Amino acid sequence: MSLFVICGATATGKSDVAVALAHHLNGEIINADSMQLYRGMDIGTAKLTFQERGGIPHHLLDILDVSEDASVARYQQAARDLIVEIESRGKNAIVVGGTGLYIKAILDDLNFPETDPEVRDALNAQAEIIGAVAMHERLGKLDPAAALAINAENLRRVIRALEVIEITGKPFTANLPRKESTRFPLARQFGLVMDREALAQRISDRVDRMWKRGLVAETDALIAAGIRNGRTAQLALGYAQVLKFREGRITEAEAIEETKRATRQYARRQETWFSRDRRIQWISPTQPRLETILEHLSKPASGVNG
Repeated sequence: MSLFVICGATATGKSDVAVALAHHLNGEIINADSMQLYRGMDIGTAKLTFQERGGIPHHLLDILDVSEDASVARYQQAARDLIVEIESRGKNAIVVGGTGLYIKAILDDLNFPETDPEVRDALNAQAEIIGAVAMHERLGKLDPAAALAINAENLRRVIRALEVIEITGKPFTANLPRKESTRFPLARQFGLVMDREALAQRISDRVDRMWKRGLVAETDALIAAGIRNGRTAQLALGYAQVLKFREGRITEAEAIEETKRATRQYARRQETWFSRDRRIQWISPTQPRLETILEHLSKPASGVNG
C-alpha cells in the first residue's frame, strides 16, 4: 500500500480530484484542511457533501466544536494512526488539503516544543498593548519564513511562533525539518496549480456561491454554537468577515470583497509554502488531472525524499 497526497492552493479543485483518485485506487480520504476539522463549518470551507463524496470514506472531518482550538500535534498523531489503520485493511490512504503544515506534519518529523504558560501570558499581554500587526512585524524580524507562512490576523499562531522562538532560542521554522524525512518513503505528492488570473476568478465565483448558499446563516448558527470562544475557528476565511459584518464593523458587501481579497492572499501563501517541497509533482491546468496523476503513478517514484 502507498500514501498519496493531493495538495495546492484553495479553489484549485483538490477535493474532486481526490475522490476520483480514490475510486481508481481503492482509497480512503484523510482531510488536511485545518478548518474542515470543525463541525458546522461546511459552506465556508467548501466541504464536500455526502453525495459529492461518492461513497468514499472521508476521515478527520467534523471532529472539533468551533469553540475548540485545533492542534497540529494532535492532528499529526490522528492522521498517522489513520494511515496505518487504512493500510491494514488493504486500502490506500489519500491525504487531501491545502494546510501545508498539516501535510508536512504527516510526512516529516516535526518537533512540537511544549508550551510555557508564563511566556504565552506575557506575549498575550504584549499583544493587547501593541496589537496583532506589531506582533506579526516582530515575528517577521525574528523569523521571516514563519511570518510569510502565518497570516498577520492569526494572532494565536503568531504568538505560538514567538513562544517557540523564546523557549528554544531558535526560529520557529528551525523546528521544521531542513531535509524531508522518510517517514512515508513511498508517499506520492501531487500539487494542483492554476495561473493567477484564473484562480482569482475561481475564488471570486466560489465566494459568491458561498454567500448564495447561506454562509451568513451558517455563521449565525456557529455564533450560537460558540465560535467566538474558539481562537482558531473564528479566524477562518469567510466566517471572520461575516462576524465583522454581524458586529457592524463592515457592510455585507465589504465582507464579501474582503473575503475574496483575503482568500487570494491566502492562496499566494499556500503556493509559496508548497513550492518549497521538491517531492511534489505539479499538475498544470492544461493537463487532464486524474489521467496525468495515474500516468505518473505508473512510473517509479523519483526518489526525492531527502
